[in-house]
Amino acid sequence: MENIQTIKLSFVNAFLIKTGEQFILTDTGLSLHRDLLVKELEAAGCLPGKLALIILTHGDFDHTGNSSFLRQMYGCRVAIHEADLPMVRDGKRPARKMKGIRTRVFAAIRKLLKRKFTFEKMAPDLFLTDGQNLLEFGLEAKIIHIPGHTAGSIGILTSGGALIAGDTFLNRGRPGTATLVENEDDLRNSYSRLRSQSIKMIYPGHGRPFSIDKISGKF
Repeated sequence: MENIQTIKLSFVNAFLIKTGEQFILTDTGLSLHRDLLVKELEAAGCLPGKLALIILTHGDFDHTGNSSFLRQMYGCRVAIHEADLPMVRDGKRPARKMKGIRTRVFAAIRKLLKRKFTFEKMAPDLFLTDGQNLLEFGLEAKIIHIPGHTAGSIGILTSGGALIAGDTFLNRGRPGTATLVENEDDLRNSYSRLRSQSIKMIYPGHGRPFSIDKISGKF
């Protein structure tokens, strides 16, 4: 399995992948947790000049909050799927359905947190496409477009079977599927497609990584 380090930033995860002498970071947490994120990156040996790429699994502000700052500090590029461009460029949030009481609680917390900082608009450097290989960045992995949570949600599936899944999967108490949904038909199609992939471990945007066996037959 690839060298994937979980960086826990309060209730949201970022994942740092070592690729030889460099690193790839997926998601960046809230700007409120900037100092913690930088501390974790430095402790892992990810110093300015060592971060090759930031991949955003989708455009929600709790996953993108430090992107512009890190790009400037580390001199790296930021990549996202084009369908979520309005979210990071303009701060537009798509209308979505919430499933479950716990989701409503987290949504309320997110709303309160958002009031504490100014949204930082960002123009990504790269747009990632379905099936795109990441070998040029030193990682044997491909991008899978898995819309549903947002139109531009993506997963990063490594050759070793690790899926960095954003909010398409969660682990709040127990492994589960997305509870905040923009398009239910898209999400069903995304899960159908993921079932055909060789996935061993899932790295969710919220909660601990878990084996695919923990959720097989439930998505």
